Amino acid sequence: MSHADLPQPPVAPQRPSTRTHHGHTVEDPYAWMADREDPELIAYLTAENAYADARTAHLDPLRESIFREIKSRVQESDLSVPVGDGNWWYYTRTIEGEQYAVHARCPRPTPDAPRPELAAGGIPEGEQVLLDGNAAARGHDFFAVGALAVSHDERLVVAGIDLEGDERFALTVRDIATGEVIDDAIAEVGYGAEFDRSGHYLFYVVVDEAWRPFQVWRHEIGTPRAQDVLIRQEDDERFWMGLGSSREDRFLMIGLGTKTTSETWLLPADDPTGEWRCVRERVEGLDYDVEVDDDRLLIVHNERSRESDLAWASLDEPGVWHPILEHGAGERFLGVDAFADFVVLSLRAGGLPALRVLPRDPSGPSRLGAARPWPVDGELTALSLGDNPEFASTALLVTQESFIQPRATYAVDPLSGARTLLKRQPVLGDFDPERYRESREWVGNADGTQVPISIVRRAGVAPDGTAPGFLTGYGAYEIPNDPYFSVARLSLLDRGLVYVVAHVRGGGEMGRGWYEDGKFAAKTNTFDDFVAVADHLRGGWVDPTRLACEGGSAGGLLIGAVLNRAPDRFRVALAAVPFVDALTSMLDPDLPLTAGEWEEWGNPLAEAAAYGWMAGYAPYDNVREQAYPAILATTSLHDTRVLVTEPAKWVARLRERATNDPASAPILLRTEMSAGHGGRSGRYDAWREVAWEWAFVLDQLGATQALT
Repeated sequence: MSHADLPQPPVAPQRPSTRTHHGHTVEDPYAWMADREDPELIAYLTAENAYADARTAHLDPLRESIFREIKSRVQESDLSVPVGDGNWWYYTRTIEGEQYAVHARCPRPTPDAPRPELAAGGIPEGEQVLLDGNAAARGHDFFAVGALAVSHDERLVVAGIDLEGDERFALTVRDIATGEVIDDAIAEVGYGAEFDRSGHYLFYVVVDEAWRPFQVWRHEIGTPRAQDVLIRQEDDERFWMGLGSSREDRFLMIGLGTKTTSETWLLPADDPTGEWRCVRERVEGLDYDVEVDDDRLLIVHNERSRESDLAWASLDEPGVWHPILEHGAGERFLGVDAFADFVVLSLRAGGLPALRVLPRDPSGPSRLGAARPWPVDGELTALSLGDNPEFASTALLVTQESFIQPRATYAVDPLSGARTLLKRQPVLGDFDPERYRESREWVGNADGTQVPISIVRRAGVAPDGTAPGFLTGYGAYEIPNDPYFSVARLSLLDRGLVYVVAHVRGGGEMGRGWYEDGKFAAKTNTFDDFVAVADHLRGGWVDPTRLACEGGSAGGLLIGAVLNRAPDRFRVALAAVPFVDALTSMLDPDLPLTAGEWEEWGNPLAEAAAYGWMAGYAPYDNVREQAYPAILATTSLHDTRVLVTEPAKWVARLRERATNDPASAPILLRTEMSAGHGGRSGRYDAWREVAWEWAFVLDQLGATQALT
């Protein structure tokens, strides 16, 4: 197709606008896009969608092929492993042709009754539905669940539903047996809802105008919301508030936290109108996590080390902590779960999630024995505790998976090590994990840091510099990019792509120090690590002319920054809901997330130094007159976390300045008009969204045909 025959991209309107901070004046002709209700913005986004569709119309057959590949590998009618809690087995099931899961339960005659073997596609005898997502979503383009809890007497269920994608939920309390709505007085609230032990009261979280969870309220079920009682309000704009309960609903818990500091409050769940107690009042930089352990507390905290240690405290003196276990070299303690006969510690070790078991030992000062490692299958296996709500559990649900091994759920006796496989994620068709390989390599950065990378590929792909490659990264918030199995990823691997995860600094793969070495003024380490990995791959594992890069949200910031610095390393880039106008957002404390994010990125509003380092890397501010690779930016109109404004402005500026040949390296923006931060909510819709994006990438890499 000649240039004259190509569809022409929209031209974003420009309106004069300037801002000045710390003596630095910036002209931003696209600042007007901050108003998501501006008809001109909606018209622009609609025009961009039409252009993206026209520019990629030739990919319709490939998109349909990828969608059908994903669908053909999924057991569409399926059941999760039942979880025992009280008199019921709880599970979710999916139905072929339906977008959403059904959350349900069936009778559990006795606590020691054998776990039922539920047939995929069947309805268990005596089933009671807690929430049918398909019925709740009917007539709506979006559906998400923000809370789902059953009262301690097992009679009521509360569900929090979002039908817009803005992560604001309406709460409905129903009688499980009859389906009768008992209460629907509460709407426009945040994540989480908890019953008191009697089931007469409901506790919930309210968000402020900047979408910060800042209040917990108590609601007497069946009464008007106007009579609700405010339990706690957090006025420090840096702190977020969360609500939960301890195992077996003994305590209600309010957690407050920033990126570096936390505070926890407890209330016996059988005393809903009683006085909440603070475990330890906040101290700047002190971060701790609390587990109720029968008559005491277990606490993972960073009081003595940034990688955290394990301690205990009495319920009478919750702020006095007694040491149990210090972390070892290369370890980062994350949290702890207490059961009648043992305690399980969750941690990171060697760049991967791990577990330790501490048996009960009444004779010791901590009442716990020496920690035992939990065995793991495979070099790149992610291990985690499943849902284990009962304190008396002797066999725990544990999951493990890798990039090429589907998720497996086991019932494990932590004391003996005996385990029983309960379910392995079914993958239909001719899938065989032996056709694929996964491995860990280490890449040296210019500053001498060794960056771990995970490499996944078909067994026959050799590191001879001829294969197409797909490099992904995140690198923020101490969130690790751990191994996980993806049915959809098989469509990339089966077309010969080498799939690589760069575990760059700013993430949590290698502990708290790894995170701290990729934030504030050190944020550029995240970008340098990613470029070093790209250079390592090009000419080794990957053809240097056929490397794609991908990242979403804060990972989209990574992609935007890397493209400004090293656009020649990549043939195509996929930026999902990308946080690319970071400096502008961090200058506006009225936006969702901003004030709380200052401890992640810095406060450019108040600090000249923070303004300087963010101005030096913020993707939107640093778009240059240079050739960029082909780019697909995706976003959602109702995204609260990264406003649609950011990718819309970024694409407009890229079009204005990039010297790309639009025939070979188009720059596209695709907006979901009824979705949130995670994209479209239904599973079939999500598969089509993935197929749309990956078809664009595969076409650019010249890798549209499956390997034989």
